[in-house]
Amino acid sequence: MSEQDFLEQHSELVFNLALRLTGNRVDAEDLAQDALIRALRALPKFRGDSKLSTWAYTITVNTWKNRVRAEKSRGFWKTISFGVLGGPDKDPDEPDWEPKGNDAPIDENLEQEGTATVVQKALLQLDADDRAIVVLREIDEKSYGEIAEVLGLPEGTVKSRLFRARAKLKTILEKVNA
Repeated sequence: MSEQDFLEQHSELVFNLALRLTGNRVDAEDLAQDALIRALRALPKFRGDSKLSTWAYTITVNTWKNRVRAEKSRGFWKTISFGVLGGPDKDPDEPDWEPKGNDAPIDENLEQEGTATVVQKALLQLDADDRAIVVLREIDEKSYGEIAEVLGLPEGTVKSRLFRARAKLKTILEKVNA
């Protein structure tokens, strides 16, 4: 597969996953770019043991986890907000939540948009491992087997971590609705 073909087929998938993991467009664009560069460099070594899309997901999740670890160790985690780039009326704590290729109807009602924002804010409160597993299962609708492959975990571990992550997310959302 040529680099151009890879980018045409997987750049939107990588960006959408990056957006869901980071919660804002600026960080997602940066993460997607890094992940795609890593994937392109490694493309000649791709053995075909998994689907190319699963491989791209794995690179994206691992690139994001490495960033989260690096930011935490430098003390930058959640101290710098890039939301101000959205303009003076943009709440810097409110995540951007519009993946490219939006299939939602144009007349989607405001209640649904508000719910999506609340859920995205709740997701951002989960730690990196919990957020990745919830995004892969609930938003990207990956199977347990695919998640296990992307995260490099046994399928049983995926199921138990997902159970715990859902419970944490539920607790966060209950606090919002209280």
